Amino acid sequence: MSRVERRQLRNGLLFAAPWLIGLLTFLAYPIVSSAYLSFCDYSTLQPPVWIGVQNYRDLTGDQVFYKSLRNTFVLAALVLPAGMTTALFIATLLNSGVRGLTVFRTIFYLPSLVPIVASALLWLWVFNGQYGILNYALDGALEPVNHLVNGTLAACGSTTRVHLAGPTWLGDPLWAKPALAIMVIWGMGGTMIVYLAGLQDVPRELYEAAEIDGAGWWRRLFHVTLPCLSPVIYFTLIMGLIGIMQFFAAAYIMGGGPMGGSAGNPARSTLFYTVYLWAQAFEYLHMGYACAMAWIMFLIILALTLIAHRTAARRVTYLG
Repeated sequence: MSRVERRQLRNGLLFAAPWLIGLLTFLAYPIVSSAYLSFCDYSTLQPPVWIGVQNYRDLTGDQVFYKSLRNTFVLAALVLPAGMTTALFIATLLNSGVRGLTVFRTIFYLPSLVPIVASALLWLWVFNGQYGILNYALDGALEPVNHLVNGTLAACGSTTRVHLAGPTWLGDPLWAKPALAIMVIWGMGGTMIVYLAGLQDVPRELYEAAEIDGAGWWRRLFHVTLPCLSPVIYFTLIMGLIGIMQFFAAAYIMGGGPMGGSAGNPARSTLFYTVYLWAQAFEYLHMGYACAMAWIMFLIILALTLIAHRTAARRVTYLG
């Protein structure tokens, strides 16, 4: 190398040094360290002790581990189809030429800007079984029925009132995960924006040709919109799958009882994988066990991503 080339190489390495140091310190080292610690008995207070694959053996017999994994899969099955469909439906409506379109887009996007802790505390009150606004609204929805019934019974000189007792939501094992799913779907504004950007790239000529052929709204949706939007749908599917498998903050705040935490009440119905992983690492100080769980989660996400790629990528249509 010439003197000029060596100087350019040195200057380039100096400029890249902060990024390289950050990469090695905050990404590469934790990855390698967690892989090593997953084979150790490590409590963070004592030096790690090599135990081989014992942590992975213990995982196979941990029923709470399977419970947390099952809860995570159930939440993913609730959130991904409903959330993607809702975001696509709203994006389709916002892609039309209605009046006040900018205002509507802002309204639907704002929930995704609310910090997760603030939105979790807000939804704690919404889902309150006794004083929550959701149960109050459900009960108020029967007011027209009550007016009709009382109008009929007025001739007999008697009145009555029909009540609709909503579930306790986060206090009910049956409704706890659907409640969290509703909260996640409420914040799908980011996905909606991605779909909206994709919809604006669909060629107008395709819609015009479909209309000339007599295609209605539904046919245009299934034969024009969805095929042209398939790369965007595929992207949001993969990102949503990765995100929901790491669902933590809202579950930790809302799923551990009144004060939050990793209990996963009621009946561990909201004890999700990452919440249990956090508890093993920072509550029980089983850091080696938690590292093993982290690598199992990595393999699960990798497998699900590969499955989604093999099944969905063949149906993706790229506009050339």
